[in-house]
Order: sequence, then C-alpha cells, then structure tokens
Amino acid sequence: MRNMVSKVWIENKSLIVFITLMLIFRSAVADWNDVPTGSMKPTIVEGDRILINKLAYDLNMPFTQQSLIKLADPKVNDIIIFESKVAGKRLVKRVIGVPGDIVSMSDNKLTINQRTIPYSEIKVHDDKVILNENLAHNTHTIQLTKTFSPLRNFNAVKVPQGHYLVLGDNRNNSADSRVIGFVPRHEIIGRSSKVVLSLDYNNYFLPRTERFLHDI
Repeated sequence: MRNMVSKVWIENKSLIVFITLMLIFRSAVADWNDVPTGSMKPTIVEGDRILINKLAYDLNMPFTQQSLIKLADPKVNDIIIFESKVAGKRLVKRVIGVPGDIVSMSDNKLTINQRTIPYSEIKVHDDKVILNENLAHNTHTIQLTKTFSPLRNFNAVKVPQGHYLVLGDNRNNSADSRVIGFVPRHEIIGRSSKVVLSLDYNNYFLPRTERFLHDI
C-alpha cells in the first residue's frame, strides 16, 4: 500500500500540488458563488456567478471560517456573502446597518440614525418600480413591487455589537434581516463587487456576455 501511494505521488505530484493550492486559494482567498434567486435584483440576477473576496474582512484558516487575523469590518453598502445559521444556507445581501446604527423603514424608505435616505425613481413597470437609493454616499438601484408587502415597514432597531443589518435590493422579495434577524460577524465569508459570468436560466442557460465582469 505504501509503495502504491508513493508511486501515485511521484506520478501525479504536480497535479496534486496544483489541486491542493487551488482548494486553499478558493477556501481562504477568493471564490465564486452561484446566485439562484432574485432577492438582489436588479443588482444581481438569477444565474449570475459573483466573485467572493474572502480577504475583504478576515484572513481565515483554510477550509474553516476561523479568523486568524481581522483585516477590516463590513461597511454600509457592502454586498456580503454569509453562511446563515438561521436560514440554513449561504446568502447574499447588502449591509444597511453596522453595530450601533439605528435603522427603521416606512413604506420601503429607510431612515438610518435619524437621517432619511434619499430616493429617486428610474422606471415603472406593470408590477414593479425601480428606484435609486443613495446610501453611504453611494447610489445603487433597488426594486419594489406594487403589491402590498408586510416587509415594507419595520420599527426602529439598534444594531447590536458584533452584528449587521442586511437587506436584499429586491426589497419586497428578500428573506433578509427582516426575516432572519441580524447577521453575526462570524458568519460573514466575504464581500462581492463583481459578476464573473452569468447564465440565463430562462434561455437554455445561454451566457449573458453583457454581464461578464460586470461591476455591482
């Protein structure tokens, strides 16, 4: 058995080292994540593969979520990827509130630390409205449905230490902090700011080349 293992190692050493380094890289440095739902539309759509920067906040021990060195903390407006224990799966959402922030929502309009966030309308469709939301001096688009949603309002809450309040850009169709609560810091895997590639689920999985390397 030992001779067989030695033979396999000698004959495939380069391949084994390459695969090991690739796995370590994907585990601790960067990876991509499939987006199967529309909770972040119109910023991220179903079929996008987004790049995950796993060094955005922590240097983790490979193959674990144990932080060896904290590099930074998430900021308002960051798009984060996290392993939600409450939801039982990996989620992608936008950071709206950081520890100490007081956040509320009235008719889909956010107030953060007594400052009402400005909005401007872009498009109106039959069943939805696209708005610009100016959050932390950065404008991004959000999507609202015209039908009533219980998610459009919540009373003022203070984000506790070590936690973050997150929302999906598809505001009336997102299981975010309004459903799963605050996100613990240790559940956060990394940050995304780019679509690597995109496949159209509704058109035979053909590539959407216009979304390749698209900034989000």
